[in-house]
Amino acid sequence: MTLAYKEREKKGNGARKNHGVSYRPPGQCKLLLVLLVASWNVMLMDNWPGYDLDLFTYPQHYYGDLECVLIPHGIIVDRIERLAKDIMKDIGYDDILVLCVLKGGYKFCADLVEHLKSISRNSDRFVSMKVDFIRLKSYKNDQSMGEMQIIGGEDLSMLVGKDVVGTGRTMKALLSSIEKYKPNMVKVASLLVKRTARSDGFRPDYAGFEISDVFVVGYALDYNEYFRDLNHICIINEHGKEKYRV
Repeated sequence: MTLAYKEREKKGNGARKNHGVSYRPPGQCKLLLVLLVASWNVMLMDNWPGYDLDLFTYPQHYYGDLECVLIPHGIIVDRIERLAKDIMKDIGYDDILVLCVLKGGYKFCADLVEHLKSISRNSDRFVSMKVDFIRLKSYKNDQSMGEMQIIGGEDLSMLVGKDVVGTGRTMKALLSSIEKYKPNMVKVASLLVKRTARSDGFRPDYAGFEISDVFVVGYALDYNEYFRDLNHICIINEHGKEKYRV
């Protein structure tokens, strides 16, 4: 996987135009890194009880495995739409490469990109947008494995992070690796932020919700690959952890 745009034909050091669309040479594109980890914004307090499960529909095979609905799907989608507007306002009409961090970030990325495209389509200027992917794996059951496995491109295959759960250390290492491609701008968008004493102070540029340090599933977030098919973000209970433990 490469984080830079494919080389385009250039005239000198400037951009070339084709059919009225302005292109910039590699190194001048802007990178939006999309993941599902931690940051600050809409705050859910520690004593927030969540929503009763009986108020929502969710897969029957998860009955008895969840404590509550923490963030309903409709609120998630609405919040992402606002994040897309904020991102477009800040980034402007430059080429954008969206780097999606799998697997937990794929639904967030898909919804965010759709909103970004919608804003571009309804604007008087075109925004060139490409999407690439990288996979990070750090959990076994609800505990960190200590080492961060990064999958999705030989350029990043040697990157390893330790003690990374909710700390921001992995993001700092990943961003450091990205810098060698010399993007014009790098912005990090994150759906969730966990309040944790283990944080090293890293803050994404765009964030959806701030939550307490609980293990959540749904909206592509998993517990040993289960619960990705759950639309809402929910708190898994102890029965669910034991049921799907490996």
